[in-house]
Amino acid sequence: MTRAPAPRLVATDLDGTLLDAQGRVSARTRAVLDALDARGVPVVFTTGRPIRWMEELWDDVGGHGLAICSNGGIVYDVARREVRTTRAIPVEVLVEVAARLRADLPGTVFAVEKTTGFAKEPDFMPRLAVNLAPDVPTAPLEDLVDGDVVKLLARHEDHEPEPYWERVAAAAGADVVTTWSSTGTLVEISAAGVTKATTLAVVAEEMGVGAAEVVAFGDMPNDLPMLEWAGTAYAMANAHPTVRAVADHLAPHHDEDGVATVLSELFDLPR
Repeated sequence: MTRAPAPRLVATDLDGTLLDAQGRVSARTRAVLDALDARGVPVVFTTGRPIRWMEELWDDVGGHGLAICSNGGIVYDVARREVRTTRAIPVEVLVEVAARLRADLPGTVFAVEKTTGFAKEPDFMPRLAVNLAPDVPTAPLEDLVDGDVVKLLARHEDHEPEPYWERVAAAAGADVVTTWSSTGTLVEISAAGVTKATTLAVVAEEMGVGAAEVVAFGDMPNDLPMLEWAGTAYAMANAHPTVRAVADHLAPHHDEDGVATVLSELFDLPR
């Protein structure tokens, strides 16, 4: 039986997918990434993380030096340590969507991810210490939108996560893309048409790679468009049920080097 050609590009989410439970690249996973880099196979990180949460991971990106951050809002040139492209939310759209959410879900508060960093409304309570630093700009949303906003974050402290996600998506409508990658009551909002998939498609085309030649890995709903676009899609064993329903295959748990296990098989790497 003829073995199928190995993929020409690997796209992988980070948290809950490539990284272990401590948020690190394990020794085994690093060895697999190094082996693929040596073969000239690009591995593109596709993450909801902002650039500022990536510094300790850049060495793992590989020789091509590209990463897709903020759910497709940014393509980052790692070698140059600079933003290569930005897909921002138009200010008028952002302000209008926020007004709709406040009207439909009173008590919703907002934060923004910009190319220059994180900023938040006074009542937005981040869950990570890095976002609680005293120098984080804090003001009403309308005063925070100077500059390229690649992700609007909506949070509510009094709703259950999944019902809140659904109501935000309905209220926001088609002017933006809504998704989520955490288990909390937080919705991530991008510009219309901006997903991990649409930005990855542009990057892949620049590399001369088609969707059918891409293998992708993910675990949360913000990975769904990418998994649907890629020729071969793997959900992690720990993935959200919607992700497992869409993916072609199931990879082992992220804390058991699931991505590395699959890539070793696909590329016939030494164990």
